[in-house]
This record gives sequence, structure tokens and C-alpha cells, in this order.
Amino acid sequence: MPHLTSRTAAGASTGVRTGLGVPGYAHPLLAPAEWGELARPGTPVHWAVLDVAHGPGTRPDPHCMAAAARLRDAGVRLLGHVDLTYGAREFGEVISDAQRYLDWYRADGFLLDRCPSDRVPLPEIRRTVTTLRALRDELHIVLGHGTHPCPEYAEIADQLVTFSGSWSDYRWSQTAEWTADHPPERFCHLVHGVPRCHLDEALRIARWQGAASLWFTDRTDRAGRADPWKGMPGYWDEIVSRVGTGVSE
Repeated sequence: MPHLTSRTAAGASTGVRTGLGVPGYAHPLLAPAEWGELARPGTPVHWAVLDVAHGPGTRPDPHCMAAAARLRDAGVRLLGHVDLTYGAREFGEVISDAQRYLDWYRADGFLLDRCPSDRVPLPEIRRTVTTLRALRDELHIVLGHGTHPCPEYAEIADQLVTFSGSWSDYRWSQTAEWTADHPPERFCHLVHGVPRCHLDEALRIARWQGAASLWFTDRTDRAGRADPWKGMPGYWDEIVSRVGTGVSE
């Protein structure tokens, strides 16, 4: 199987514990149970993304402020969702969105979603990330490529989302050879449509491809008509248990 031979076991055996990278639930008013579960003690969450209104919105949202505070109290890293539109957004708009997340929700970093993957926009993405890091110390920056970018992107961010898509694509996916030069905590995989009966297989793929942050859900995109990330997977307790105990063999 391709995913079992594309990366050496040594590249995945650094002792880093697998955890959840939550790509963004629905608004806390629409998904109160989901947001509540993230703050439950012992839940293995590396980070959770807050997307208020396709970004931070135009004014502070008290419900999102309360949800952010609960996560902060629980020690969960909160990332603001900033859409790069594959490099088409103006630099000033991106920085303005980020500043509002910091001012209103005290974000710990950002998911720069729909990040370009080729070399041409790399200098502008580097400029953006450098400017964001100057806004506050120790921000966690995740680049949401959704595929393997050129390797230079790994030099400017804390993590790269190198897969975002369906289980039917993920189960036969292969990782880029250059990722073996980096530890698993540098990579994240987001996979929708994973049946419960294939959860163990999905965890093995993530392990062998060297991704320490992951999000698997049985929700689907309904042929592009729905957002599969907006709610918890039907096997939430099971995946929390397996990820939290490192069961991915």
C-alpha cells in the first residue's frame, strides 16, 4: 500500500504524541456541544480554529469571546482563521484580520487557509508570516495548503496542512519525500468521510506519513454542498480515546 512505504518509520518515531487539529467548528451558538467538548479536561487537542464569519467579523462576538475564553482556560491553543485565497488577498486585509483576532479573541496563532503551494508566491507568504510574528511573541502559524507544497514553505511556518480532503483520496495518498527531513509535529492531515470501520487504518496512514496533528471525521462534503468540518465526528469519543492514548499501530 503506498502510504505504508512512502516514509520511513524512523521519521515518525520522535516520541511526539498525536493530537487533534480542529479545522473550525460552526459558530458556538450553533455548535455549543462541540465547543464544550474541546474544553473537556484530557482532550488531546493541539489546536482549534475559530472562524467567526469567514474571518474575525466586523465587531467582537460575545459568544465567540466566551468560547475562546473557555478554551484558553483549558489550555487549548486557539487559532484564528485567515483566508489567503491562494495568494489573491491583499496583504493589508490579511494583517487586519489577524490583528482583530488578537485584539478580540486573544488568539494564539493563525490557520492561513487556502495558502498557495508553489514557489512564485513564497516571498509574499514569507512576508505575511514575518509580519504576523511581529504582532505578538510565540504565535503558532499553520499554513493550510491542503496538499504538499514546495519544501521551502516548511522554513516559515510551525505546521503545514499537507492533506485536506476525502478518505477515498487519503487512503491511497503518498507523502512527499522531503517531509522525511522534518519531525511529525510539523504536519497536519484533515480528512473527511472516514468510516468508523476504517479509523484504525486512517490513524496508521497518518503515523506512517509522519503527521502528528490530525482531524478525521465521518462527515462528508456532500459533493461540495456542505462543510464537513463544522461538527464533531460520529465517533468522537472513540477518536479522542485512540488519539489520546497514542493508539495508532
